Amino acid sequence: MRLFWHRRDLRVADNRGLAAAADDGTVVPVFVFDDDVLAHGAAPRVRFMLDALAALRAAYRERGSDLVVARGDPAEELPRLAADHDADAVVWNEDYSGLARERDARVRMALDEAGVARETRHDAVHHEPGTITTNQGEPYAVYTYFWKKWRDRDKHDPFAAPGADDLVAADAVAGDDLPSIGELGFTDPEADVQTAGTAAARERLAAFCGDAVYRYDEDRDYPAKHATSRLSTDLKWGTIGIREVYEATADAKSAAASDGDDDAVEAVEEFQSQLAWREFYTQVLWANPEVVSRNYKEYEHPIEWRDDDEAMADLAAWKEGKTGYPIVDAGMRQLKEEAYMHNRVRMIVASFLTKDLLIDWRHGYEHFKEHLADHDTANDNGGWQWAASTGTDAQPYFRIFNPMTQGERYDPDAEYVGEYVPELGSVSAENVHSWHELSVGRRRQLAPKYPDPVVDHSEMRERALSMFKRARGEEDEGASAD
Repeated sequence: MRLFWHRRDLRVADNRGLAAAADDGTVVPVFVFDDDVLAHGAAPRVRFMLDALAALRAAYRERGSDLVVARGDPAEELPRLAADHDADAVVWNEDYSGLARERDARVRMALDEAGVARETRHDAVHHEPGTITTNQGEPYAVYTYFWKKWRDRDKHDPFAAPGADDLVAADAVAGDDLPSIGELGFTDPEADVQTAGTAAARERLAAFCGDAVYRYDEDRDYPAKHATSRLSTDLKWGTIGIREVYEATADAKSAAASDGDDDAVEAVEEFQSQLAWREFYTQVLWANPEVVSRNYKEYEHPIEWRDDDEAMADLAAWKEGKTGYPIVDAGMRQLKEEAYMHNRVRMIVASFLTKDLLIDWRHGYEHFKEHLADHDTANDNGGWQWAASTGTDAQPYFRIFNPMTQGERYDPDAEYVGEYVPELGSVSAENVHSWHELSVGRRRQLAPKYPDPVVDHSEMRERALSMFKRARGEEDEGASAD
């Protein structure tokens, strides 16, 4: 008998570690609520996790088994559970953050001391960290080269879910009830967190691969088109397997190729490249766990981020979606309402915080960590450091998003802004996109409850350039706007 320790793989299908455990005897599935991990949690993620665990438990009960639930230090709980169930081994899937690796090292030592064998598998990514490297054997710091190798490597087929015969019967594994969110120390989030579980994830995948994936390259940057997969939270919590997702996209690509639709083929490949971005940032975090709190790219001098009272007031306005820049505010309000934000808008709001407000990216990262249901350490850190020009393969410091141009380009009819910023719902798209140029009187006439811009973009752009030039110890090299 073996224990399978669920973590960020809350599913029974296409679960590599679970399949491996079932290959060698019957399995007792377990989940441990780790207070050290919960200390880094946030209400939207905990809500989704609990809902996903309820769906996972239901999947096991359908198979005549059950999910054993415990709370405490996994280094103590797993040896105890192994003894309770007379298990000779514990199997789990690898996690790659520094916190997870430290925890897993302690668990290994505890199991060794208890005389319990342990096995791990790489499940959350197609190609485990350290297997796609430069010719010198170093992790890639440039995505393009990583992507080419990732794209061309074979991908494993999805793993079969265990059957009833692979699992210990429910009467032998009955565990505690799932705790409430309050019992875990959180309150239910104000945000409307999307439905959790494999069934919901598969519905999202099927809907996306049946339609939007064929226009992904063309539509993905336009938030009002709802053209993205919305699978980020599912992949973060593992309610669907990465191999299952890739197989669905490969089938969609084959269908497009059979129809001779080259544009659709390229669109599917563009989505697949987003899957590769996940793994690129995963290997960056695996190789450099310190990037969670430190710049990946060091400058000659410290970056002079604003941190005075005025800056903190601007940070508060950014968090509340009251900066007076419509596309920025729409994104920040979507985050509060849905525990999610469209990817293009994530880049816009991150650029605004770091390049228009000149505020340290770590403030933004922490806010996202608190509010995103799909918060993933590797992806979020990589995205924030990209926007701040401090990360691997980062945006050049002199390429500074113009938030008004971004809004006009990617939300031309102001549909997305109108959905999340109701004060501007009756304002024409032309006036929304020129809000920064309107007189105060005209703004009060059009939308008396919507704020004036907290900063002047042109002025702050020049300050950002000067700030980064001082950090680099270089003379002015000019700038470009996007």
